[in-house]
Amino acid sequence: MSNIFQADNLAEEQLDYINNEYFSGFKRYKNWKTLPPKLKEHLPKYIADKNALKIKVEENTLKLKSLINIVYSLFSEIAKNDKVTDSMQQLAEINKKHAKEIAFGEHQQKSVATYLDLVHESKSEIFTCPSDIYNHLQQQYHSTQNTEAHLRQAENTLSLCINLINQYIDDIKGIRYKKVKKTKNEIDKEVIENKVQISDVDEYKDVRVVLNAQQCEKHLDELIFQNGKVANYEPHCSKMLIDIIHRMHSAYTLDNRPWVIGYSGGKDSSAVATLVYLSVLAMDKAKRTKNIYLVASDTLVETPKVVEHIDNSLAAIHRQAKLDGLPITTHKVMPEANQSFWACLLGKGYPAPTKSFRWCTERMKINPVSDFIKEKISQHDEVIVTLGSRSDESASRAQIIAKHKIDNSRFARHTTLANAYIYTPIDTWSMDDVWKILRACSLEVTTSPLGIGKKWADKYDLEWQNPWGTKNLTLWNLYRDASDQGECPMVIDDSTPSCGNSRFGCWTCTVVSKDRAMESLIKNGESWMLPMLKFRDLLAHTTIPENKDKYRNYKRRIGRVNFQRAKEGEDISVERAHVPGPYWLKYRKKWLRELLVQEKQFNEDGHKIELITKPELHAIRQEWLNDPNEPDWDDSLPGIYRDVYGKDLNWVYNDNSTFDKQGAHILTELGQEYNVVPQMVMKLLDLEISMEGLSRRSGVQNKVATILKQDWGTLEEIKEKQQGQQSKAGYDVFQEEISSLNDKLATVEQLLKQEF
Repeated sequence: MSNIFQADNLAEEQLDYINNEYFSGFKRYKNWKTLPPKLKEHLPKYIADKNALKIKVEENTLKLKSLINIVYSLFSEIAKNDKVTDSMQQLAEINKKHAKEIAFGEHQQKSVATYLDLVHESKSEIFTCPSDIYNHLQQQYHSTQNTEAHLRQAENTLSLCINLINQYIDDIKGIRYKKVKKTKNEIDKEVIENKVQISDVDEYKDVRVVLNAQQCEKHLDELIFQNGKVANYEPHCSKMLIDIIHRMHSAYTLDNRPWVIGYSGGKDSSAVATLVYLSVLAMDKAKRTKNIYLVASDTLVETPKVVEHIDNSLAAIHRQAKLDGLPITTHKVMPEANQSFWACLLGKGYPAPTKSFRWCTERMKINPVSDFIKEKISQHDEVIVTLGSRSDESASRAQIIAKHKIDNSRFARHTTLANAYIYTPIDTWSMDDVWKILRACSLEVTTSPLGIGKKWADKYDLEWQNPWGTKNLTLWNLYRDASDQGECPMVIDDSTPSCGNSRFGCWTCTVVSKDRAMESLIKNGESWMLPMLKFRDLLAHTTIPENKDKYRNYKRRIGRVNFQRAKEGEDISVERAHVPGPYWLKYRKKWLRELLVQEKQFNEDGHKIELITKPELHAIRQEWLNDPNEPDWDDSLPGIYRDVYGKDLNWVYNDNSTFDKQGAHILTELGQEYNVVPQMVMKLLDLEISMEGLSRRSGVQNKVATILKQDWGTLEEIKEKQQGQQSKAGYDVFQEEISSLNDKLATVEQLLKQEF
């Protein structure tokens, strides 16, 4: 045994596990010898099932859209969009408004006949009113949903088979890599951003080859198995845990740069934390010289069960590391109060995040951790950031890992932070490797009438204790409950896909169309969180394009109305829609009240939870008071809090405030009398008072001009003022011609310089 490996520091169970377990190899499966023959036998059927279900879903969806349009016509209504889910929700509301007694007219009878033809039914007497046919439509909708669920099950089974086959090929042949050239768009982007020659970015990257379903089928067809088993199997890629520990020892003792472990509480970061803890524990005490900072980021809107798990884990790691004499400390970072989710959404009025405007990740997750890393860099010059990133997660993740790898080094460059380097000790691990180090249970692949699946031993005695003295069943159950399949710890097959794939995030996340993790947690026993899911769905509802004008101001936070630019070839005289701004203050007030009421109810029911923190409330209040479009002259937040909780926080009141509720009311009345926008007068008076007493009032005229140049009045009044001002749109349309003329002018100027 290596001299850096100290067996005396390890428990008997830990030592046995380190010496005997394999990772990143097919051998980890209990029935690995019989798996490839079974995959060869079942794969063609799973491919056919998936393709057949996909076609059926497409056909059902097309038919359902036609049926929906017919039902809309029966109610004399028009669909807002062509999304099936939205249409069914809208029809449900319409159906409630219509009396069941209303009979079909002659025109409606023809529509009913068309409907029956589409669903291949002939009994028109079963439909006597629009509500009857709507109820029948619901049955068709649920049937389509069931078919979609079966398709997802088939896709999960096929995905599992493909992963197993690729692992088997890697084990036999070694992990396969190919050189993949960067796309033209990537190259062009780097050339523009970095102002370099194209040859400097025309580089290649190593990417693992992953065969698709058809390629896997072809590969297995070429293989011959003996008696339904793999003969003479010798794994090439499997590594014993003791070898992985030695590599981590080497990385740790290579230099004096401290480590920062990014810990999310999920499976991958927990696996890395376990690996690091075991490695340092197995080290001679004299060699434990470098600090290891384990950092968790709390966005303040994490799913409550996840927050509870992270807090318990951090406490356990901190306690045990101190007892074991390890240089591991735990830290929790959070966004600044004025940059938090609620401060931005309820305070500044930012719209709920979407794929095209994901303003939350950087503010709430990246910046707090980056600030922590920068602080450690200032102390130690350089740091190693240890992450649980795995190439197996996605092709894009694999390319990112490969792109920043330093030649002949186990480290990679951090993408944004200078003097920070990335270490990914489990980048070649599969998901099963991750669960194996966390649970240490027997894993085998099973076949059933439902398909191929994976089965973990479910004996508590087999569940090993992690290095800091707890068991990871809590984490496993968290993933299980967040999966829409409740039995995945027992049997994972096509109807119960691996719960290791579940994703946890903020309970307020509206980037995804549905929060399946939250829905599954509620379905699996956490029903108390249902109000949070409904609140999240409310925020998501505001991001639907046709709802934006209802919930959001027509002016941006700069006080101006922005209009969509004309696209190439579009008639510039056509009126274009405006770009909506922040949420109206009235909705922000309403949502804050609902949030506080729900928080109070949760705590009265025994769920110790803080949906919004006190510093955030102070930050929101300041944002409301200084809102650029709708200053909250009433200072209503303290009153909202008092109404809900019956007490006051330690509010800081500004005794030099320009306006109070009464003053604002007087100005509003005068503004109506003299046809002047009162908000503009208030802002001008605010500016004057803010500069009162200054010896130099430099820039005051520019500041006054900025206020006067803002768009004041209703949207219709602003549109009327701006009618015919198409200069910006005209520039968009004729930009190419203008650029050409500018180039010619530049050439002429150059020639003139040469002449004279």
